[in-house]
Amino acid sequence: MASTHIPDSGRFPYYERHLPHQHPEGFPLFFTWNLKGAVPARLIVAVKKECLRLQKEPLRPNESLTDRKIRHGKLLFVFQDRRLDVATDGPLHLKDPAAARIVVDSILFGAPVRYDLYAFVVMGNHVHVLIVPHWEPKEIMQPMKGFTSFEINKLQEQPGRVFWQDESYDHWARDEEEMHRIIAYIENNPVVAGLCSKPEEWPWSSASMRANWPIGKPWVRPASSRSA
Repeated sequence: MASTHIPDSGRFPYYERHLPHQHPEGFPLFFTWNLKGAVPARLIVAVKKECLRLQKEPLRPNESLTDRKIRHGKLLFVFQDRRLDVATDGPLHLKDPAAARIVVDSILFGAPVRYDLYAFVVMGNHVHVLIVPHWEPKEIMQPMKGFTSFEINKLQEQPGRVFWQDESYDHWARDEEEMHRIIAYIENNPVVAGLCSKPEEWPWSSASMRANWPIGKPWVRPASSRSA
């Protein structure tokens, strides 16, 4: 696979709202955001139980408390995400192809000025992207979520509906190997959910664009559309 330079220093400022976020400058950031109400109370309870179970496990050999916290965070993310993949109830507004297209177009619109884009997928109730930001992450996410919520609410005749969950999940890839694992996770999401047999069959994903977009390289806007 194609290689990507991942720097070893520099940080965006640390900030905190409901959850702490630390975004190392120049590193790929994996973002996930859900529809409002996509995570039901019973799933929140199940995640908390899984968290308690993990906390009872002993440290692995040579594992620090920080390393364990990071590992548990990834496990809990996957635990919740896999259940969102197969949800049949709760909001599924993005199953509407026109709504999914609005999100895809918004993701592509931000590249390459606001960020370099490495992968994305739009599922029925959540979105994954992998980017290297050129702007502050909150200055990327807030306009994208605001624009897509307004446009989809207009499309679905639901003015004023709270569309997205306020908080987003994020995780930064610490090296190139992890970056490629995240790309594979993102693009295989529809396959794991049983929505298609191959990643490239899902039209609302970077996998469907790989014929002209090498894995590990940022997306390049086609020359015919650069002046649009």
